[in-house]
Amino acid sequence: MSDSTQIGGFVPRDRDWQPDALTPPYKTSIKRSPQAALLSFPSTLSEETSPVFGHNLIGKLDNDLIHNYAQAGESAIGPRIIVHGRVLDEMGRPVPGALLEVWQANAGGRYRHKKESYLAALDPNFGGCGRVITSADGTYEFRTIQPGPYPWPNGMNDWRPAHIHFSVFGHGFAQRLITQMYFEGDPHIKLCPIVGALKSAEAVDALTALLDMHRTVPMDSRAYKFDIVLRGRRQTSFENRKEGL
Repeated sequence: MSDSTQIGGFVPRDRDWQPDALTPPYKTSIKRSPQAALLSFPSTLSEETSPVFGHNLIGKLDNDLIHNYAQAGESAIGPRIIVHGRVLDEMGRPVPGALLEVWQANAGGRYRHKKESYLAALDPNFGGCGRVITSADGTYEFRTIQPGPYPWPNGMNDWRPAHIHFSVFGHGFAQRLITQMYFEGDPHIKLCPIVGALKSAEAVDALTALLDMHRTVPMDSRAYKFDIVLRGRRQTSFENRKEGL
């Protein structure tokens, strides 16, 4: 089936594009993967029409992770970057009004979380989270610092590539997709067991933001472009369980 094939104007989701739930090199998938056949339940009216959290609560610094947790006159430590892109549907049409929430480690690879075990230093001026709503043409943009890679207890010496987590909310309570974005040229990408769960180089490329020199701010910030495709044959790989797709 080609990318342009339509069934009643709708491009079906290619479930085989998504990673398998059970991927033994990613050790926690062994316990997390379903042990029985998957079931699919249609969404209810309340799930499709219920309130969407966050759309009316956006602060003026929510899309600026460099300053939204910093003390007055201070800023987060690390390489300053702009991340921008578009949220698109299966036809390549823009998706306006989608709430994007992002979270990440700091420049040293450490999260601000009470259960964080990595010994890298915390940055007192970096909270590591933000949010933005897509505009009428599906675009979004936020400023942050480039996160660092970090070790994780999967194997003897496994490291996560630098990455930023994305949560995309639609227009109903149950409309949420989660993914993560990597950075072009990171040597840890091909070594990561989580990335290794993806089934093709094209799927990895779809999660890899490209350096965009046209959007850099001279003497301030580099820029990376990352588009998110919600459905269809070119969809982004999401972390949701298959029955939630």
